[in-house]
Amino acid sequence: MMAMVQTTRARIMLGVIFLITLLVTWPLYAAFALFGLKDMGVAARSLRGPIWWGGAEELQIRGVQLGTVDVFLSPIQLFVGRVRIDIVRRMGDRDDISGAFTLGLNRRGVDDVTGSVALGAPLAPLPVSRVEFEDMTVHFSGGMCTKAEGRVRARVPAIMSGLGLANGLAGAVRCAGDAVELPLVSQSGQEQLFVRIKQDGSYEATMRMRTTDPLIGAALGANGFQAVNGEQVLRTVGRF
Repeated sequence: MMAMVQTTRARIMLGVIFLITLLVTWPLYAAFALFGLKDMGVAARSLRGPIWWGGAEELQIRGVQLGTVDVFLSPIQLFVGRVRIDIVRRMGDRDDISGAFTLGLNRRGVDDVTGSVALGAPLAPLPVSRVEFEDMTVHFSGGMCTKAEGRVRARVPAIMSGLGLANGLAGAVRCAGDAVELPLVSQSGQEQLFVRIKQDGSYEATMRMRTTDPLIGAALGANGFQAVNGEQVLRTVGRF
């Protein structure tokens, strides 16, 4: 009888050791497929290492390039029924970024995003070169925005010189029904950018510039703006 108990205990211990070994060595690419990150539009040229601490080369989300980052899974979040996959790159320059993809029961989004990404191509024809995030968190559930916090700053290239855009356009993110909204304003308040983004990555954006300078107005017109009620306005729709 004692021998049978010891045999059972040994088998259980071997099973536990096998499970721990499997989890420790579980490849990152398998986790991306299992947790549905592809459905969020997350992709990479290559994934290396185990899920607990690996790396992604040329990581992107819905076509927005995040570059090469370290990737790791938070084991603590698994105990509360949530998957949190953190990404981080700290090189001491403006391309540094950190944050996380989070998934739960009928919920998905991003958490604690801080850093800067180039968004010139995805937001064209809007004259935005880069977007900076500060502790941004956005959650969607059932197609509705359920949580949005943090700040965003859009940088405008030098082609827009003559306007009060040295510090870009900034504002706090917020939920609005089925979309997250970014109401961004320049330091002078004369320039505004309003963006609505839905869970599927589709967006609507409107940029408004107030100016009485005919040369600036002509330059804006050459970049796609139209004069509307004393403002220069550029509207666009797209999908990340």
